[in-house]
Amino acid sequence: MNTHRLTVPTIGPVEVTLSERGEGRPILVLHGGGGPLTVTPWADRLAAAAPARVLTPIHPGFQGTPRPAALDSIAGLAATYVALLDALGLTGVTVVGNSIGGWIAAEMALLHPAGVGGYVLVDAVGIEVPGHPVADFFALTPAELAALSYHDPVTYGVDPARLPAEARAAMAGNRAAIEVYAGRAMTDPTLAARLSGVTAPALVVWGEADRIGDTDFGRAYAAAIPGARFTLLPETGHLPQIETPEALTAVVAEFAGEGHAASATRLRPAPFAS
Repeated sequence: MNTHRLTVPTIGPVEVTLSERGEGRPILVLHGGGGPLTVTPWADRLAAAAPARVLTPIHPGFQGTPRPAALDSIAGLAATYVALLDALGLTGVTVVGNSIGGWIAAEMALLHPAGVGGYVLVDAVGIEVPGHPVADFFALTPAELAALSYHDPVTYGVDPARLPAEARAAMAGNRAAIEVYAGRAMTDPTLAARLSGVTAPALVVWGEADRIGDTDFGRAYAAAIPGARFTLLPETGHLPQIETPEALTAVVAEFAGEGHAASATRLRPAPFAS
């Protein structure tokens, strides 16, 4: 794990904590509101399977990392990660983001960074879809959040009361960081219209059982991005990298490995109909 000190336009100095694993095509994985631990095991899997050089930054302010006061928006995070890729001199990068990480990826696509070849938005939030609101994350108990987040909440849900004090403190800090970046609504009313300006290849991946943002919300996300493909993962909720990591790995590896031109991946013919 390394710390990269960047100078981000309109924001200033930003420190980004970054982990890397594997060798091969570069893939930037952006975690959601649950923090970096929600993507770490899957990043290891992806690096071995692709094969790929997988980079997993911690959004400043998550997991106890410092956040400068000027970095207070999803768009600011997007600019930060564009600056990070520039500093690393990477090209042909595939950006994969889950939940608010998908929102960050969408904002990155609107910046048109030369080093990025395509984007995978995994159960992303950020847009507004009439009749299909994003669940009110801040009003939910942990049990309610798990019920909306997983196809199998009994297996994959986490009871904070059973966690050590340090882990509970990290969760509280992450929750505060989400509110700074995304607001309590977890949406930007301007985003859906602005996505018409995306020119890079994009794939929207959605868990069939996601109730943070339902499948119609996911299809609307794909429809807002010119040429974007849509893939539905069965028996999967809001965090495919935890619940069905093999399926997500196959989808991302194919997209990254074939120049992003292939249509939505179908691992099994019937369930993956889109």
